[in-house]
Amino acid sequence: MSLDLSEQYDKIYRYCYFKVNDRCAAEDLAQETFLRYFSHTPYISRGKQLAYLYTIARNLCVDYYRNPRRDEELLGEAAEGGFAKSRELEEKLSESPMEQVETALHLQKALEQLPVEMQELVVLRYVNGLSVKEILKITGMSRSSAYRMEKEALRRLKRLLA
Repeated sequence: MSLDLSEQYDKIYRYCYFKVNDRCAAEDLAQETFLRYFSHTPYISRGKQLAYLYTIARNLCVDYYRNPRRDEELLGEAAEGGFAKSRELEEKLSESPMEQVETALHLQKALEQLPVEMQELVVLRYVNGLSVKEILKITGMSRSSAYRMEKEALRRLKRLLA
């Protein structure tokens, strides 16, 4: 399996951004993810490259929160992103740029109210556009658990956004 690295970089960046809500930190984490990915070439050649890439990113995001010396508070940068960066949502939204930012903020706040596992599933599936099969490799979940969790996450988001 060969990965399109530029496409994966964007997806890893978005994944990190949703985890840390800081543009600069997400850029650093995405860059570090790829540095570590390429430094472990023996593992890369054995397959499951995408799962390995997301595992590195997830672990770096966890380490980011463990680091007590972070310089900045974890504040989202509304104009920079959230769901507005998702190509699918950009195509569906026919709002003005200001309305898009407001919608993105509203969606991001609703997403933050979900448990971390549900947040991760929604970001992987709907923001990064990964297939269920890819998500199963990354998270280690069973297919039925992933479907149940996705259904519950969407139900909760719908309720929060109503």
